[in-house]
Amino acid sequence: MTEPSSLTIALLQRVREAMAQAGGWLPFDRFMAMALYEPGLGYYANQTPKFGHLPTGVDGQGSDFVTAPELTPLFGQTLAAQVAQALSATDTDEVWEFGAGTGALALQVLDALAAQGHMPRRYTIVDLSGSLRERQQATLAAYAGVVQWADALPEHFEGVVLGNEVLDAMPVQLLARVGGAWFERGVALDAAGELAWSDRSTALRPPVEVEGEHDYLTEIHPQAEAFVKTLADRLQRGAAFLLDYGFPEAEYYHPQRHMGTLICHRGHRTDHHPLTDPGLKDITAHVNFTGVALAAQDAGMQVLGYTSQARFLFNCGLLELAQNANVRDNAMMQKLVNEHEMGELFKVLALAPAASATGWEPLGFAHGDRTHRL
Repeated sequence: MTEPSSLTIALLQRVREAMAQAGGWLPFDRFMAMALYEPGLGYYANQTPKFGHLPTGVDGQGSDFVTAPELTPLFGQTLAAQVAQALSATDTDEVWEFGAGTGALALQVLDALAAQGHMPRRYTIVDLSGSLRERQQATLAAYAGVVQWADALPEHFEGVVLGNEVLDAMPVQLLARVGGAWFERGVALDAAGELAWSDRSTALRPPVEVEGEHDYLTEIHPQAEAFVKTLADRLQRGAAFLLDYGFPEAEYYHPQRHMGTLICHRGHRTDHHPLTDPGLKDITAHVNFTGVALAAQDAGMQVLGYTSQARFLFNCGLLELAQNANVRDNAMMQKLVNEHEMGELFKVLALAPAASATGWEPLGFAHGDRTHRL
């Protein structure tokens, strides 16, 4: 444990209060929600730097990680081709983006749509982070008449939905098989009053049986699944494109993946200690795309496609755009598509309500669709 900051001390006090009210134990998803989103203190709710190329230094400047839009504008420009097709095919004129980060993706998409003559009537960003909203507003000042912000989805809406690295930031529950018995892993206080892991017996199980008798730690994703169910309930017409790192169910719960996927990001380094320095680092888990797709289908949506990020971007014309790009952007493009970088680990899942699911094939899945592997 590093020397706690004033922010961490304040957040830990909130966690201890919540723990006391809950009888001395918090399920991990409750702790993760507080560590990331507690008003003013959680990682995504405070003013610490997050997105960028350079790690955070002793002066507090820098960042913790970089996402695809920060690597190169080719990412958003390529995605815009899919957005333009989806807007036309579903006869909608709005774009909705969840968790817009710095606003870089929105800027790239809007610039490209404007150049193509497909400017949407409105571009709405749904983001819980007030500090990030200020940065987004500055980034998107040129589109002040088009971009608006919302704290939550309306009861009913239409349009094309974008979510880049949104699902991985949704709190997960931890399940641990120890000595052949399943437990839910949560957080309690040890004898010294510090945060510590604490397991409780549970009837919860992974969605598929994990072969073997060895100890096994993994995650389940009720909040991500609830999110797509809400999306299905409220999106009347349009399509949704969710880009994130993860696997289909058979890979996610493979017997050899016995340590789970939970990971923390800080200063462009990773660690596996989410209980240390809460509020000062990102906590994330890979996405079970099968679970997300099934939740969407159960709620009435249809899967339009599922493939790797590399294949999706190639299908949408990345290589053609790269021909006119500078040397730096072409170098960064390699990170988007190389198998050992983001190209294979990141996937794209497309969903649509039944009214918008027929009569067209999304560009991004024209070749290499893996829906059959979900």
